[in-house]
Order: sequence, then C-alpha cells, then structure tokens
Amino acid sequence: MQITQNRRTFLAGLTAVGGASLIGTSTPAWAEAPPETTSVRLSRYIGGAYCWAGLYMAGELLRAEGFTDVRYVQGDKSVDHSVWIANNEMDFSLNYVPIHLTSIDAGVPIKVLGGLHSGCLELIANDSVDSITDLRGKRVGVYTLVSPQYVLVSLMAAYVGLDPVNDIEWVIVPSDQAMAESFVAGKFDAFLGQPPRVQELRARKIGHTILNTTIDQPWSQHFCCMISATADYVNRYPIATKRVLRAIFKGADLCASNPPLVAQQMVDRGFVPSYDYALQTLNDIRYDRWRDYDAEASLLFYALRMHETGMIKSSPKTIIAEGTDWRFLDELKRELKM
Repeated sequence: MQITQNRRTFLAGLTAVGGASLIGTSTPAWAEAPPETTSVRLSRYIGGAYCWAGLYMAGELLRAEGFTDVRYVQGDKSVDHSVWIANNEMDFSLNYVPIHLTSIDAGVPIKVLGGLHSGCLELIANDSVDSITDLRGKRVGVYTLVSPQYVLVSLMAAYVGLDPVNDIEWVIVPSDQAMAESFVAGKFDAFLGQPPRVQELRARKIGHTILNTTIDQPWSQHFCCMISATADYVNRYPIATKRVLRAIFKGADLCASNPPLVAQQMVDRGFVPSYDYALQTLNDIRYDRWRDYDAEASLLFYALRMHETGMIKSSPKTIIAEGTDWRFLDELKRELKM
C-alpha cells in the first residue's frame, strides 16, 4: 500500500484530537457488507495541490474501510485530471464544479457524488483593477482557453455583465509557476490563483484580491470542488463507493478540526512541500461545509450559467439526471453527524 508513511504518527494524532471515530473504529463500516473491491485509485498532482487535503487524508482512513490497495495516480498540472478520469486512469477525482459539468456534457461516464469544500480560489489583480467590472479591456492570464481558470473567470465576468470573449484579453501562460512570475513581471493584469501561489504573492506583498471564493457571494455560497467517480466504479462497487466517500468526508472533518496535524501529514507523506502554506490553506478553506451546503444546488448554479453562456449544451436538468448520484451523500450525512 502506497500511503503508509508516518502511519503511526497519523493515527496517534487522530487519537490525540479525539478522532478515533474518524478511522472507523466505531462507525457503521463494520456493520456493512465488505467492499466489493479492496482497490481504489485516487488523484494527486506532482508538486502538490494544497486544497486537496481532504482527499489526501482519506488514503490512510481507507485502511479502516477495508481497502488494501490504495493508489494515488500522479500527474502533472499541464493536463487537467478530468482527462485522467475520462481515460479510466483513476476511479475518484476532485475538481472544480464547472470542470465536472464540462465532462458530463461531453458524455464522460462519471457521477458527481458530493461536495468537499468551498473556497480556495482568489482573483488576484494589479493596481489597475479594483473589481471584476474593471477587467473590461484588461489582460487576464490563463493556461489555455479551455482551462479551469478560463472557465471560472469567464463565469465571474459574465455574472457582472461583461462579455468574456470581447471584453477581456486572454494571455496564455504555460505553467503554474510561470503564471505567478508573469503576473509579477506585468505581462497581464489579473489571474485566478490557488494555493500556494496566492500565499506566495501575499507574502511578497504583490497584487491584491478582488474576489475570494471563500467569502465573496455568490461563489462562497457554493462548493468550489466536488468529488466524482467513474460511473463504472459506482455501478459495480456501490459498497466500496460509499466507503471511499466516507473516508474522504472523514478526511475533510479532520482538516476542519486539526489543521496543524493535517498540514504536517501532507508534508510528511510527500503530497506538498510547504507546511506553512499547507496550514494557511487549511485555515482559509471551509472543509466544514460538506454537510451543510446543497451539492445539487451548487451544480445547478454553475450549470445554469454555463448553459446560458454556451459553455455546455446539455440542460441543467439533464446534467443532474445523468451525472450525479446523491444516495451515498444522503446516507453519510445521517451517519456522520457531528
């Protein structure tokens, strides 16, 4: 099993924060039938994805759910991991809501199972931009014209009445690191940042935030990232699916209850390089909202806007009917009450 680094320290930390129940010692897992498979493939990024902590913490928790083969499929940030799940290279994925919607609209056989957290994205700008409406005639950095950053900024711009195609000049930047440095060099006026780039720029006192999805409505009222699985895995292994989802939600609970422990584990287990940025991210992101927010409402919020702007062809009703499965979420909300 490829996730056992510092397992003793991790489990000791859980006990120290009263987290014995988080590892399944007194959960309904033992009363259920065993999982139909003991293998699962989860996603990870080379170089780290600081806002994936809930997914990363699930790895060790899955041992208590009966899994013996837990693999984190590793890829780089040049290819969005929606491609990996579409190619059946992983079983469960974590992604921005609009990216899940794009996949469902394209016919990728996935099921969105629930939301993990809100927040994690900030629209960073230079002194020439004070609000989203000020992006008219400005340059915005994105990886590609189909990247999550392009989709999300376009939706934010359209929400305040801008035409993303004609009102904004899009500047293509090849990588995450190059994005931040190009902004510092003045090659564009704004970009949608995620951890750790946001924290790095803040430490250098460069740029300012004009939209924060953790606190600014309506974006803060919906999930930022949601969990999906291949339809094949969900259909073939419903018990295993529920157990994987339970481990992820327990990981989210741990993120909310003990950020220092989780930040240290993310570094010790090689998911991210910086403890300080991991801790900042955990303190900023709302991992405590998976029970409270309405997962279907978040999908509808984005689907309506993507349909209106022509980003997806399927109706929101069709998206929900074909690309979601809420039965596990509904059960786990009842089982994992705080």
